[in-house]
Amino acid sequence: MNLDHLQSIAFVQKLAWSLKDARHDFAAVEVAIFPPFTDLRSVQTLIAADKLDLHYGGQDVSEHVSGAYTGEISATFLRALDCGYVIVGHSERRTLHHETDEKVAAKVAAAVTAGLVPVLCVGETAEDLELHGPSAVPVAQLRAGIAGLTAGVELVVAYEPVWAIGSGQAATPEQAQQVAAALRATLAEVLGQETADAARILYGGSVKAGNIAGFMRQTDVDGALVGGASLDLAEFSRIAQFPKHVGT
Repeated sequence: MNLDHLQSIAFVQKLAWSLKDARHDFAAVEVAIFPPFTDLRSVQTLIAADKLDLHYGGQDVSEHVSGAYTGEISATFLRALDCGYVIVGHSERRTLHHETDEKVAAKVAAAVTAGLVPVLCVGETAEDLELHGPSAVPVAQLRAGIAGLTAGVELVVAYEPVWAIGSGQAATPEQAQQVAAALRATLAEVLGQETADAARILYGGSVKAGNIAGFMRQTDVDGALVGGASLDLAEFSRIAQFPKHVGT
């Protein structure tokens, strides 16, 4: 819940200029932003008018198509704004709004039905990690979240260890790879190897320009879900340009 629509316009313009000046390869590294709902129309208009090579989506979505659900945002509303993505099951939604695996699965299904690509977030708390070990909780959340999907669906999975978010202490690249590999294996088991290979698996949790290269060297980590660092224009731009320093 950051930046009003005017601030978002300024941010998107500056981000586009920054990446253009850096000769960013948008075909190699896709950049997507997820502004608050009140900003989406302004962001859509700016990106379309200036033909910016940026993608965008919603921060959450309703499981319902329409009806007496005051305050909810339908997936069809997001598609009408040309959103390509929507975040589902973010740790803050699961924790602060008590979203269950069943509700998350219903939201994923609603997003897919409307033509959106869900960014399904999974992750464990420090207590989960101690009790169940690495990957157990994220895999269980993923299995529940994709239960209603079929092979061939376009899907992004974001592993966000709750114990790392906002802590300044990210998971190690090796930890991220271990969980990402388990998530991809689960996708293959449930939806088939082809769908699993095509799915993008992101790491999120204290991602910074200084550690992104280590994550991106991992076989099963395809990108990052950037949290607090995304509000720092220069930092976010450097994260997006990780190919320039993956070899260092």
